[in-house]
Amino acid sequence: MGTNENGRHLSGRPASPGYRTDVLEVLARLLAERPEVTQGKMFGFPAFYTAGKLFACVYGEGVGLKLPGAVIRTLDGKPGVTPFRPYGKPRMKEWVHIRHTRAEAYAKDANLFLASIGFVGQAARRIRKPPAR
Repeated sequence: MGTNENGRHLSGRPASPGYRTDVLEVLARLLAERPEVTQGKMFGFPAFYTAGKLFACVYGEGVGLKLPGAVIRTLDGKPGVTPFRPYGKPRMKEWVHIRHTRAEAYAKDANLFLASIGFVGQAARRIRKPPAR
């Protein structure tokens, strides 16, 4: 099915923004040594998981990354950082979209990826913890 002049499928759904393979390659290398990280898909986009939960995905021209609110507040106003709104939907709570022109620049965000892994992993463990008796 094709798209119209507004970038939407003729079915009315937004067209897929695709993803940058160069960004995927950099992230795969950056996260390869982390045993708690697995690579998979999220709605057809390359994604990274920890403790079975999504923490990052390569989407459009950048990377969607789940972070604690306090970390997101430190990123407010920084170039290339916006709320994550896949397919133009409302912003996702605790998610940002980071875009760099050069894929290699994502390596400088290693601290953000580590913060995301810790944040999502900790939340996943809390959810899975059996109730006390």
